[in-house]
Amino acid sequence: MRRTSRVSVYLSLLVALLCQLFPWVGQGVIYRPDFMLVVILYWLLRAPNLCNVGTAWFAGLLVDLATGSLLGQHALSFSITAFIALSYQRRLVLFNTWQLVGYVAALLIVERVLMLLLKLFEGNENPGLTYFWPIITGLLLWQLLILLFGGLTRPKTN
Repeated sequence: MRRTSRVSVYLSLLVALLCQLFPWVGQGVIYRPDFMLVVILYWLLRAPNLCNVGTAWFAGLLVDLATGSLLGQHALSFSITAFIALSYQRRLVLFNTWQLVGYVAALLIVERVLMLLLKLFEGNENPGLTYFWPIITGLLLWQLLILLFGGLTRPKTN
């Protein structure tokens, strides 16, 4: 497992924020993954010493400010999802690839359900099942991150 630099973590988070702010149109809005969350989850599981719940909260606050959504809703859902991700982070070295994908899918589902609840409490209408499409595209983005930055592997023993 290669060492992770702080620059690569924060540069990838900046790119994810730019992708999040890209003006998606048509069907792209429905299928757009939550770039910031997927990148945060990757770095939480890969390098928890460089990316933590506070980073997730701050990134969620940035997404709230940048998108004009209710202040704190992304911050709350990102930080709760990050806490759940970090609570099982040490056990992930025992997971195979499919179990890890299932774990990430469960984390993305938790975040989407939290956001849905917050949007319903805000007074919005139920968006239907199309609201959950970003989970599938988020998993595809997760696989792309593994190809770019490397997989989550067991530490080497001497």
